[in-house]
Amino acid sequence: MKSIKLDAIDLLLLDSLQCDASLSNVALAEKVNVSPPTCLRRVKRLIDEGWIERQVAVLNANQLGAALGHGITALVEVSLDKQGSEHLDAFEARASALDAVQQCWRVSPGPDFMLAVQARDMPDYLRISQALFTQDANVRNVKAFFATKRAKFTTTWPVRPAP
Repeated sequence: MKSIKLDAIDLLLLDSLQCDASLSNVALAEKVNVSPPTCLRRVKRLIDEGWIERQVAVLNANQLGAALGHGITALVEVSLDKQGSEHLDAFEARASALDAVQQCWRVSPGPDFMLAVQARDMPDYLRISQALFTQDANVRNVKAFFATKRAKFTTTWPVRPAP
């Protein structure tokens, strides 16, 4: 794919869409001060160039948790015995395949991975941890931190153009 340089309008479009992807093309065009056809063309280009991966709905964690019993969020450090690329790739693939794993990051220094895991309750977390950590002979150390309060959560990147 050909990569484009982002200008101030592209940055405004990205900023606006990441805050509210449900804006109509007309509302978005008005917000960034371009014509609707220009806005549509630019957004299509941003999608085609891969700047916009996907458009999703961000669910209310408190309401969803109360309705479905997703009551535990664990931030988990995972260290492996062997760090060869095939071992890292294998663990990453297994962790990423689990719906309960919301985020999987390779990190350095320290542990090899940081995971954000969402579970209904402690027995559900135990089931997830046994499947992901206990049954993998290459997992050396697991350290879980259980969230007591989510003070901030965002999916936005600071992309506003400089004034």
